[in-house]
Amino acid sequence: MEWGLQAGGPGGEAEDRVGGGPPVLDFVDVEHEFPAPRGTGRLRVLDGVSFQLRRSQFTAVVGPSGCGKSTLLQMAAGLLFPTRGSVHHRGVPIAALNREMGLVPQQAQLLPWKTLRENVELPLVLRRTAPPERARRVADMLAAVGLTGFEEHYPYQLSGGMQKRASIARTLIYGPEAVLMDEPFGALDAQTRMVMQNDLQQLRERDGTTILFVTHDLAEAILLADNVVLLSRAPTRLKANLPIPLARPRNVFQPYHNPGFAEIYDRVWSIFQSEIVPETTPVA
Repeated sequence: MEWGLQAGGPGGEAEDRVGGGPPVLDFVDVEHEFPAPRGTGRLRVLDGVSFQLRRSQFTAVVGPSGCGKSTLLQMAAGLLFPTRGSVHHRGVPIAALNREMGLVPQQAQLLPWKTLRENVELPLVLRRTAPPERARRVADMLAAVGLTGFEEHYPYQLSGGMQKRASIARTLIYGPEAVLMDEPFGALDAQTRMVMQNDLQQLRERDGTTILFVTHDLAEAILLADNVVLLSRAPTRLKANLPIPLARPRNVFQPYHNPGFAEIYDRVWSIFQSEIVPETTPVA
């Protein structure tokens, strides 16, 4: 299998699946600094990171803890702004809350006093969508994530996987141009995580949603994404932006049954291992 390493767009087979036009998101030489502990100066986290997402592209971002992965999501959402560089949405610098982005946090963050139906329809209520249209869209979305029949359940009555499905449904229901996902499956058990990965893959293939997905799990990134952005340790730089030319749909339950998965994993790991494994540790 031939595939290239790039610092720009996804390239290869992944590029054939994504839309043209201006990038949905464009990170341009992004640098960011936080105040250091006890007022000892500034701590640089991101150090000149650049990459793009085009329409219908699924990009996974992988990097060591503390390298600024979640910071990039916050910038795309307009919750945080770079110290230097810029983040653009459809060619326009993001300078305020970006309502065209949907954010799925690590925790489901459902409102405990509202039912599943009320939680999922909340974005439509805030947008003053007419009640009949709300009801139709909630029913369709709950069916899409496998939660039909649980409409009147409260969050405490739902399993962790069901709560995560509800969180994703709440984000997707108003049709954001892109969805920002911050390690959404990290707290789930292994079996539920695989089911959720498969659900997300099916939803994305159905709707062509543009997704920026942060994860610590290299296998998860390869199984789900069109391309994987690898970040270094802080001060963080772009280590590589790799296309993932695996045929879809992908078998998330048996990764090595996907033709080419082992080769791709080994290549990505050979690039990334120096960022998380001390040089003194032998690596098989």
